[in-house]
Amino acid sequence: MDKTSKIYVAGHRGLVGSAIVQNLTSKGYTNLVNRTHSELDLTDQTAVADFFRSEKPEYVILAAAKVGGIVANNTYRAEFIYENLQIQNNVIHQAYLNGVKKLLFLGSTCIYPKDAPQPMPEDCLLTSPLEYTNEPYAIAKIAGIKMCESYNLQYGTNFISVMPTNLYGPNDNFDLEKSHVLPALIRKIHCAKLLNEKKYDDVVKDLDLNNIDEAKEYLSKFGVDETRVEIWGTGKPCREFLYSEDMADACVFLLENRDFKDTYTDVSGSNETCTPNSVTTTEIRNTHINIGTGKDISIKELAEMIKEIIGFKGELYFNTDKPDGTMKKLTDVSKLHALGWKHKVELNDGIKTMYEWYLNINFNNYK
Repeated sequence: MDKTSKIYVAGHRGLVGSAIVQNLTSKGYTNLVNRTHSELDLTDQTAVADFFRSEKPEYVILAAAKVGGIVANNTYRAEFIYENLQIQNNVIHQAYLNGVKKLLFLGSTCIYPKDAPQPMPEDCLLTSPLEYTNEPYAIAKIAGIKMCESYNLQYGTNFISVMPTNLYGPNDNFDLEKSHVLPALIRKIHCAKLLNEKKYDDVVKDLDLNNIDEAKEYLSKFGVDETRVEIWGTGKPCREFLYSEDMADACVFLLENRDFKDTYTDVSGSNETCTPNSVTTTEIRNTHINIGTGKDISIKELAEMIKEIIGFKGELYFNTDKPDGTMKKLTDVSKLHALGWKHKVELNDGIKTMYEWYLNINFNNYK
């Protein structure tokens, strides 16, 4: 990519998209194209087509998606599969029609089977059933991978799919109903600390409510009071976490240095570039790339780490009547390492930085 190449970052206000924009800007890229949801609804086929025809981006980073934690995924199943399929279909197809040089599609490691081998290699995709609670989202992301592969094989496009592990960092979603586990724990434990220290004005400000009674009632729905914080499950499941700025760095590295042909080796051992409409007898699949740290931590250990960083003096209560979800989800990042990239930010340091950022944001955005 040239520094003046026109780059469209779909989802530029999200956790990953904002980090990618920051990374590109810091490296001197000057021609970034961004649209908010109100400016461009990516589920609208006609609007997306008009955008691509008028703007003609040379590179596309598809970081836009409907995302959420276990509760949101299981509650809004139809919305998760429909909206994500619509976004992917529209953006990927228009990237092909308008001659985009390279597209980077972001998925998730929830694409892997519930009982996948640990750590999870790329080639375990579609080998057994998915985790039920996030199956609609996972199926949408699998469709995105296969769409990129198929367009590459049939049309000779250069579309790369990356599957990040659990992400966290600045601009994360702290909504207590819809957020992922790490930001949810930060906000719950932070609010519990404020209650414990009787900083009631700060609690009300954080939640954007009218008074402390409303705030206490709201927090009680999520198992938060001045003495303890409820956490779903046993705390035994292990999860891997990657700092969003590391994820952005990996994405930009792949855009700058790697192509679709680098993501697979065919049965003959070669990496020949596919030609449009060519007929191949070689099975090319699992070309996506895991992006993670290759390290995991139990939810209990994570909660204790966050509790210590925040300085909450109360207790952590693990509600074993609630589901755990998959017990272990660790990515095999050997393919990523072989392509030349490795993470830099360790979890404890990343959480400290994220919490400092949280303390300085407008909490009203996350009620």
